[in-house]
Amino acid sequence: MSATMQAKASSEKAKEEIKPWIRRIGRFGYMSKGVVYALVGILTFMAAIGVGGKMTGTSGMFRTVASVPFGEFLLWVIGIGVIGYIMWSFIKAIKDPHNKGKDAKGIVTRIGYAVSGLIYTGLAVNAIQIAMHSGSGGGNTNQTISAMLLGQPFGRFLVGALGLIVIGYGIKEFYQGFTENFMSKFQTSEMDQHERKIARNAGKMGLMARGIVLGMIGFFFTLTAWTADPSETKGLDGALSELARQPYGSYLLGAVALGFILYGIYQMARGRYQHMSFGK
Repeated sequence: MSATMQAKASSEKAKEEIKPWIRRIGRFGYMSKGVVYALVGILTFMAAIGVGGKMTGTSGMFRTVASVPFGEFLLWVIGIGVIGYIMWSFIKAIKDPHNKGKDAKGIVTRIGYAVSGLIYTGLAVNAIQIAMHSGSGGGNTNQTISAMLLGQPFGRFLVGALGLIVIGYGIKEFYQGFTENFMSKFQTSEMDQHERKIARNAGKMGLMARGIVLGMIGFFFTLTAWTADPSETKGLDGALSELARQPYGSYLLGAVALGFILYGIYQMARGRYQHMSFGK
């Protein structure tokens, strides 16, 4: 059987095995992810220009949201929506609906989907805990993952490999943004000219900004592998803090914050218009 026929058979199998409602949950998940990044970007940009915002990662953003009227309800919506994104990440890793394959490149890509699912699981739990007043939301999911992996045989190797995967994914996202080839993910025939322009511009700048931050987070994982110290691992808020400490840090932070806002818009557009080859 040719590679084309095998890919087609795999796609048909995915159509049979994956239910239509999962696609709808996946779309809601992309939109929820977009809201998270947009809110983090807004708060960080306000901090960068000194108008009362806070430089924060997702935990700080969730606490800020919880303090406003109807904020806890919004956190429930975000948490449940992100669970949809988590489900979609693991479906991509296990069922391979996009036919990434089982070669080295495909396996690394699918492992990346699974790692994303794990990281966003911590984010969803964080949001729901804060909404339920059952957690402070101050934990570092990446440090937890590092500590867990370091406790396993070949733990430093595992943490280092994870860091390289995150760096590779960051480079991939930066490249996708720079070349604008992410537009192939959209059902552009269903978008008008204005929507295509928004998706293209938001995706370009948003993916490049997120690629830079992912590269920094991956570097912190590799540093953890070198030192065997989980405290060296930093997540989104740690990466933003490092940017702020650099020369012209407020300008760098402001640029990344705007990129996150645009990345959030891009994710919302994906939730509405992304190609999903199965379901209704």
